[in-house]
Amino acid sequence: MSGSENASESDRGASTDCRPGAGVDEERGSRGGSVQRTLGILEVVASRGGATAREIADDTGLPLPSVYRLVRELLDGEYLVHLRDEQRFELGYKLHQLGVSLHQQIGISRQTAAEIAALHNTLGAAAYLAIHRGTQIVVVHTVDSPAHPRLPPIGFGFHEAAHATALGKIQLATMTGEQRTLHLDPEPYPRFTSSTLTARAQLDDELATVAEQGIAFDFGELVAGYTCAAAAVRGASGVLLGSVAVSGPTARFAREPERQAVTRALRATAARVGRQPRGLG
Repeated sequence: MSGSENASESDRGASTDCRPGAGVDEERGSRGGSVQRTLGILEVVASRGGATAREIADDTGLPLPSVYRLVRELLDGEYLVHLRDEQRFELGYKLHQLGVSLHQQIGISRQTAAEIAALHNTLGAAAYLAIHRGTQIVVVHTVDSPAHPRLPPIGFGFHEAAHATALGKIQLATMTGEQRTLHLDPEPYPRFTSSTLTARAQLDDELATVAEQGIAFDFGELVAGYTCAAAAVRGASGVLLGSVAVSGPTARFAREPERQAVTRALRATAARVGRQPRGLG
């Protein structure tokens, strides 16, 4: 790490290019582009647990002057902090406030947390609670154990692989055909394993069953060797609020009696969570 990556250099890097039109190309276009670049910086710093300006530039593809300018704005807004001795940036306290606000919006009750823990213990599988917010799926609570660990981390959101996940299929099953077309990538859909459904006709057939039964499975369609099952959590009006789900090695779901036991447990848990006054926040 070079000694030039300190706060004073950041200030100079953000302000020394005073040529007419400097920075115009970067800012030309929609404001969304600038927002995406700024959020990209926060994501890099978060994923690395702190980053230098050079590391941010390398990960985002932004030129250093642009990094310095955007970082300065984030520092001024207290979304980043600068560790001068280490010559790196870390997440600021303002993001903690936003995180607290988000958790207050999507927080779950003790009763709901207990239901997910009971699901884990009953089925001997990692158990999850997800909230469906528009077209987004946010896993807000997970219960696992060394004997029954959660799914391996994935580097993308469920909305990017809705066709290959049980949680995504629950979401897609509530959509009209037109809404699905807007939400999904063009065919063929991204293939994650040899079991992934990549054709719309196949997916629509399965989603019709999901809509009828309120249960979705993905048999190794996202992560080879792992199966996930999910049940829809609905409010009193029938609107989709979220999902409860379990995952485990595909062999755990191989036999029909085992799948039926999983289905019964998921339905019962989803029904109880949906009836709780603060089941999903």
